[in-house]
Amino acid sequence: MPIALTIYHNPGCSKSRKTLELIREHGIEPRIIEYLREPPPPATTLRLAKMLGVPVADLLRTGDGNETDETLSLNDGALASWLQDHPAALQRPIVVDETSARAVIGRPPETVLKLLIA
Repeated sequence: MPIALTIYHNPGCSKSRKTLELIREHGIEPRIIEYLREPPPPATTLRLAKMLGVPVADLLRTGDGNETDETLSLNDGALASWLQDHPAALQRPIVVDETSARAVIGRPPETVLKLLIA
């Protein structure tokens, strides 16, 4: 069965570009969602966190001033809503294998190989 991948992509991010390149090198053209232009709705963010097996707080980029005590104290649903309004704070890239409902964060980009070489 062919792999159906979705990448939550930021073309301005070198890690995201490299992850996309690795996917294409394996002959797969993923569905690309530029999440800064099309932020995922809260339900999608909750689904991504579940597939990754992490709380929504782990989808928050750290070191960019996003992880304030107030933000980190939000529950998963509230933080997913906050991320819709602040998509630049989302980890990138997130790659989803829609066929197997598995996901990885492409940091480092080679992490995506877990989805490509199963």
